[in-house]
Amino acid sequence: MQEHILANQYREGLRSFGEVMPNVMQAYNQFTNACFEAGELSVKHKHLTALGISLFSGNEHCIVYHMEGALSEGASEQEIAETVAVAGAYGGGTTFSHGVILINEVLQQRQQARQ
Repeated sequence: MQEHILANQYREGLRSFGEVMPNVMQAYNQFTNACFEAGELSVKHKHLTALGISLFSGNEHCIVYHMEGALSEGASEQEIAETVAVAGAYGGGTTFSHGVILINEVLQQRQQARQ
């Protein structure tokens, strides 16, 4: 499946930054990879948590990145929707609007790719 443009932009930004600051990029990747390893929480639940935080902070690139990560780990549309709802309950209208717009866009894109 083709990734959403925001996820592609994020990956390209990381790649470009890594060319300029390879040591920093390596350390960042090592740290984040360790954070997202399965432990008491599954990788899916870690992506759902990161999705909620991304929604609250309004980070559109990470919203899409972690939503795609959660979906690739088997998250259901209901789990995504509940994550949006919880983040929206905490963060209010801005958080909720990011969620309903971007989440819907990514889910529609995924559905079109399946057809």
